[in-house]
Amino acid sequence: MSGSDPDSYAALYRLRFTQRLPGELTELTGPVHGIVDLPLHVVWSGLRSFDLDRPRQRMSLYRTVLAEGQREGLCRYYLNHRLLLQLWPVLRSLIGRPVREAWEEAFPPLRVAAAEGDKQSALLSPEASAAEDPSEQTR
Repeated sequence: MSGSDPDSYAALYRLRFTQRLPGELTELTGPVHGIVDLPLHVVWSGLRSFDLDRPRQRMSLYRTVLAEGQREGLCRYYLNHRLLLQLWPVLRSLIGRPVREAWEEAFPPLRVAAAEGDKQSALLSPEASAAEDPSEQTR
């Protein structure tokens, strides 16, 4: 495996995320409401406190933690399996392919959530989606 081979780089990158996965989704027992403060080793610039009751901040927290978090933090402090399943249909389009593939291969319920989310979004008008949280649109 050559270091400059794009396929080998992708495989190593994906392995990095696979090693962080919990054994089961139910191990993700993080909060569902309130403020979550991320440590510097997870987010080293920008926003470090996220309000889970605000949709955009919740999505941003999950995106950041999936990309940068370590297994211990994923499971105990930051992610919740119910929220992850709820957010997955949109979240999967905001994270990198290696992260998405690692999670979906390990946890088939995420694929189901993505498929159900696609069906739901096809039924929603753009106006309904935009009206989800008007306060977020002004920030």
